[in-house]
Amino acid sequence: MTDFLLLGTVELRRPDGTVVDLGPAKQRTVLAALLVDAGRWVTVETLIDRVWGEDAPLQVRPSLYAHIARIRRLLAATADGVAAGPQLRRGPGGYLLDVPADQVDVHRFRQLVEQARDTERTDAERVVMLRQALGLWRGEPLAGPAGAWVERTRESWGQERLEAVLAWADAEYRVGRHAEVIGALTALAAEHPLVEPLTVALMRALQAAGRGPEALAYHTVLQKRLAEELGTDPGAEVQQVHQAILRGESAPPAESGHGAPVPAQLPLEARGFTGREEQLARLDGILATSAERPAAVVVSAVSGTAGVGKTALALHWAHRVADRFPDGQLYVNLRGFDPSGAAMAPEQAVRDFLDALGGPAQRVPADLQARAGLYRSLLAGRRVLVVLDNARDADQVRPLLPGSPGCLAVVTSRNRLAGLVAAEGAHPIPLDLLQPAEARALLAHRLGEERVAAEPDAVQEIITRCARLPLALAIATARAAAHPGFPLSAVAEELRDSHGSLDAFTGGDLTTDVRAVFSWSYAALTPVQARLFALLGLVPGPHIGLFALASLTGLDRPATRAALQALENLHLVEQQEPGRWRMHDLVRLYAADRGRQDLAPEEQEAALRRLVGFYLHTACGTLRLMPLDDAPPELGDPGPGCRPQRLSTHAEAVEWLAGELPNVLAAQRLATDRGWRKPVWQFAWSLDQFYGLLGHVHDRVTMWRAALAALDHDDALDVHIRVHRRLGHAATHAGSHDEARKHLRHALNLAEQAGDHGTQARIHISLAQAYGQQDRLRPALEHSDRALRLLQELDLPAAKAAALNSVGWYNARLGDYEQARVHCEAALPLARRARHESIEADILDSLGYIAHHTGRHLEAVDHFRLAVDRYRGSGSDRWAADTLDRLGHAHRALGRSEQARSTWEEAAAMYRDQHRHTLAERVQRRLDDLDPAPGDR
Repeated sequence: MTDFLLLGTVELRRPDGTVVDLGPAKQRTVLAALLVDAGRWVTVETLIDRVWGEDAPLQVRPSLYAHIARIRRLLAATADGVAAGPQLRRGPGGYLLDVPADQVDVHRFRQLVEQARDTERTDAERVVMLRQALGLWRGEPLAGPAGAWVERTRESWGQERLEAVLAWADAEYRVGRHAEVIGALTALAAEHPLVEPLTVALMRALQAAGRGPEALAYHTVLQKRLAEELGTDPGAEVQQVHQAILRGESAPPAESGHGAPVPAQLPLEARGFTGREEQLARLDGILATSAERPAAVVVSAVSGTAGVGKTALALHWAHRVADRFPDGQLYVNLRGFDPSGAAMAPEQAVRDFLDALGGPAQRVPADLQARAGLYRSLLAGRRVLVVLDNARDADQVRPLLPGSPGCLAVVTSRNRLAGLVAAEGAHPIPLDLLQPAEARALLAHRLGEERVAAEPDAVQEIITRCARLPLALAIATARAAAHPGFPLSAVAEELRDSHGSLDAFTGGDLTTDVRAVFSWSYAALTPVQARLFALLGLVPGPHIGLFALASLTGLDRPATRAALQALENLHLVEQQEPGRWRMHDLVRLYAADRGRQDLAPEEQEAALRRLVGFYLHTACGTLRLMPLDDAPPELGDPGPGCRPQRLSTHAEAVEWLAGELPNVLAAQRLATDRGWRKPVWQFAWSLDQFYGLLGHVHDRVTMWRAALAALDHDDALDVHIRVHRRLGHAATHAGSHDEARKHLRHALNLAEQAGDHGTQARIHISLAQAYGQQDRLRPALEHSDRALRLLQELDLPAAKAAALNSVGWYNARLGDYEQARVHCEAALPLARRARHESIEADILDSLGYIAHHTGRHLEAVDHFRLAVDRYRGSGSDRWAADTLDRLGHAHRALGRSEQARSTWEEAAAMYRDQHRHTLAERVQRRLDDLDPAPGDR
């Protein structure tokens, strides 16, 4: 039997076991692109996209046909005259590689996994099948071919393998073969430290194998990581296993579900949804198909013109099937066609999903691909529905598609997303105007059947003049729905008199014709409501809350809420979630026009200043609820009519900042655009602490760059110092060393002009870090010495401890261990006096490094262990990983190979979690070379 192998190098093996030469990499990619859909037609366009992607040359088809012809010859030669050999067929649907699924290793793997899921199987049978399935993996899948499709496929298959390993571990546990799985689970838990089911399975296996202390150690690591990095506790299953181990009992068997947070992000469903039975049936069918093929990640692309009801359809269906996705529902409005032009960047959307899934906020990388990989890792083994609303194009969507089997993504867009259909196999669901019967049903649902039946001519005219567009119909009938005595003929007459026609609009052209439907609804508003509507068109952020709206209008909250309720009843605004309102893009365009036409420039200016003031004062007010490195900026009193939101706890502050961050940043951009300089750098000052908490290092640099651009000569000297110093500090942590040194030096010059020795010392320490990260140790030591001299006469124990440690550390790096020890030992009591845990941890790490390099390895172990505890206590796991790396060396020097191994495994896992892959690989090489030492104990 001929075998096609994809779970490793791409190979074709004859029945006698010999390997066929498949030719160049592109040809192997063509074969792989056919084999992943063995037995199904693959279009030429899909093949081109899979093999060449966006780099396809103009004359790509001849190249594809040449590869196809050579593959045909290879298959014919492989068959050796066997009539039933693999056949590559050409047809109107493209190409079909006719080969039994069990002759392709990835399909055989999936068959075995599916058979093992059969509830009629015994655990022993499952073990055999899953072992066979996992045994088909020979290494990195699709090794040899390259390209975007190959990378996405590898990632998806890796998630399938993870699921299979968990199922196999559970089956082995149930039949009593606990030790069989420990090695594989240890390696996988290191690769995926945020996937709690792996740690659960490993703890269970270790306990059953009589290694309870090791199981408890894994729990401790997980608990600390979740508490200090993610701000959460282990899930119920982890806690259950932990308690069983503490009691000395057998750990309970695996449960369904996960300990990770379960997001429920679906916005409120549109009121009065009706019709679209054909599209709903198609979505139901797609979901059913995904259940039959659980290895696939299914994507549905709902496309159609603005206002046609894409979001309403997607959300109605998503709410209807939410119970089929017990691990949660993710939702994002990508604002692909936002009137402001500010579409959401994929990087931000992925970050928001990571936050919802309990991702490691301080470990989110800047690179989009790395963020997407972390996102898909968190989805491993989970059934999550992902709704990607209002997408601009396929490129905006791809990083947000899940990679985990059992997940499903629904995308809405005004574009057809043909690239997503070709490359990701998305199911296209074009959404057209309502059918006449559906449009009439919508009106009957909103107005009542008797009322619609009583005025058939008026109903028909309303439908015609609204061009069967759901948004226009909803707005046109809203007033009539609120006033049962309002004749429908009057609605038709007003539309007729406004000479409104949506014909041009339905072709995708946002012309003035759509205003006809909106204008008469606007004319019916009271002056207060009309003013609120016009002001909403000027709002810079994606949504707005009641407190912000009250400042925008200058009204109190009850009056604002009453006007808002009227707009909501007329479908001119909608609640995206409780307490947050947004406008449909088309309504927002109209509202913006009304704002520019109906509000005097000075009124627009005053309203927007109140809104910016609201966000600025509220954000600055959160600082008093958070641990501060610096004093908050002096803002003065809010302007008349600006009413900042008062928050009283740290949790409230973090919740408000997390929910309002897009709006706060939009307010900062508005201030920049309008030339309101001070709020720009005041926003940066107010948000810097929160960004530090989030660990958004690259976003932090961007924010401070905007602050720098807003500075002027009339700003106070200490403001200039702070902006340059903070930008330099942020750039250092983001790895932009040249930029960091430039701004730190400028800040230092200004601080010297001001005669501020304490600030000068802090800047010197930051400069030492910038040089030290590039291994430029002499200038790093010089800046450390200067910082220490500046602090000699000042009562700043924490700063002095940091300077002493900095001098000690760079002396140690340069080999002067005696001077290093003197300085670090002098620093330690100062840090403890100041109760500054992170500085104390730095000093202990330095002392451990010195002890290790002077042969005092037991002392080094003690220092390193305490440093790790202090780092974790202050939430600084990035530095804890480096200390664990050094602790492993100290253990190895003492002949403790097992301790060194476990320490380095933990360090490598943390490095991977932090996306410091070069360091992780370096530690892994040491682990691979580590042999038990004779004195191991």
